[in-house]
Amino acid sequence: MRLAGPESSVTAEPRARKYKCGLPQPCPEEHLAFRIVSGAANVIGPKICLEDKMLMSSVKDNVGRGLNIALVNGVSGELLEARAFDMWAGDVNDLLKFIRPLHEGTLVFVASYDDPATKMNEETRKLFTELGSRNAKELAFRDSWVFVGAKGVQNKSPFEQHMKNSKHTNKYEGWPEALEMEGCIPRRSVAG
Repeated sequence: MRLAGPESSVTAEPRARKYKCGLPQPCPEEHLAFRIVSGAANVIGPKICLEDKMLMSSVKDNVGRGLNIALVNGVSGELLEARAFDMWAGDVNDLLKFIRPLHEGTLVFVASYDDPATKMNEETRKLFTELGSRNAKELAFRDSWVFVGAKGVQNKSPFEQHMKNSKHTNKYEGWPEALEMEGCIPRRSVAG
């Protein structure tokens, strides 16, 4: 009697399993899975995915040049509102009216597209810094930026990427490459 050795066993190539928003592994319980992709140059729009729901994308037709911002309830994970703010030709006061009245625990997802900073003023930079941003103070013309912050956050957010617009390192003519960030955000507890 011959026993079949490992060389005769057929093993199928394991396919990488994808989890919510395409993450390589599932998030722990009481965490929200997310993926944010900034826009590429002025051609490919940004995307914001949370818990396998696309909150903002070109397909949903709710993105635009500037800052694309989705506000999410930090306890339930429900989308509160999603809007694009043109930071090249728009009115910065529209953005201020949107982010000034945030409630404690509101999650703020931001993806840049084309130009995130030309219309930014001192108050907008300060508000984003208060939401946990390290880079809002230095954001400049055509930089790429993705960020997740929260109203009432005690320290800097671990969820932020920034790439400077630099003609020496730009991937596209006149623009840096798109940024992609994914992760797991702890849900806020109702009491906290």
